[in-house]
Amino acid sequence: MTAKAIEAFTFGDPEPVLSGRGMLDYLECVNLGKWYSPPISMDGLARAARASVHHASAMIVKRNVLTAAFVPNKWLSRAAFERFAWEFIVFGNAYLERVDNLIGKPIRLDAVLAKYVRRGNNLDRYWFVPEAGSAFFGDAVPFGKEHEFREGSLFHLIEPDLNQEVYGLPQYLAALQSAFLNESATLFRRRYYNNGSHAGFILYMTDAAHSQEDVDNLRKALKESKGPGNFRNLFMYAPSGKKDGIQLIPVSEVAAKDDFLNIKNTTRDDQLAAHRVPPQLMGIVPSNAAGFGDAEKAAAVFFANEIQPLQARLADVNGWFGEEAVRFKPLAIDFPEKGKN
Repeated sequence: MTAKAIEAFTFGDPEPVLSGRGMLDYLECVNLGKWYSPPISMDGLARAARASVHHASAMIVKRNVLTAAFVPNKWLSRAAFERFAWEFIVFGNAYLERVDNLIGKPIRLDAVLAKYVRRGNNLDRYWFVPEAGSAFFGDAVPFGKEHEFREGSLFHLIEPDLNQEVYGLPQYLAALQSAFLNESATLFRRRYYNNGSHAGFILYMTDAAHSQEDVDNLRKALKESKGPGNFRNLFMYAPSGKKDGIQLIPVSEVAAKDDFLNIKNTTRDDQLAAHRVPPQLMGIVPSNAAGFGDAEKAAAVFFANEIQPLQARLADVNGWFGEEAVRFKPLAIDFPEKGKN
């Protein structure tokens, strides 16, 4: 008798759970000669803004409420303010450039792309580096590609950081791992369905009535059921087979579905906690019969605890500019009276 070959495979090498966890502990601003490099990739933050629907939606809610309450004026347009507020939420840094006329009088304030602005060695100087953070150059761009702003013409709004004072950092950094896990779970499910590997089972055959040719034909039929045209039915004829001669042992379908839902729900809660946005304001459908509670009361608390502090921070430009360039109108929100539910 010839020995039967047994095939085995591994599920991959173990990976450390804390892989990359200490990245934020080593943040520093590197001196690149003319300017300091940001402590974290601005390009990475811009890409991460779209990593997860909950991460993006929470920031868009804040931007939309701020923009709706903003009062446009001759100094600052609604479009410029919207970019100013959006970049402060995403990057923790936002810039407004004062544009003067020929006699040095201010005409307007323009929003500058925070992704490409670098702060000089003299912290009062700023540079616009259009290729900064690119995959090819990083922050060490070729000479002559940068532009220096006129000293004193740029307002820099910073979200304070504990480790340095050159740049700001956004408040949601602690939730980025959850946003990336949420994205990875979605991409995994997409690959899972696109690949057509929905069976997720072990085909266990012990019936001696089957020849090697029958086994090869069955293997070929299973392989051809993947990809386009999947979910096909397979017919197996075994006239002398036993009841348990062919068994299907599922290994992944139920587990993968349950893990996917748990990961999506858990990472969603992490992101909402980091952004402090009520779920009913983001269009999230409640999973329980009670729902999320009164949306108007949630909006009132959200406005008082999150939007008004943001408005106060954004209005700091008025003291630098000397005019009321940032002003907000009261929104039509009924705040609950004290002692009443």
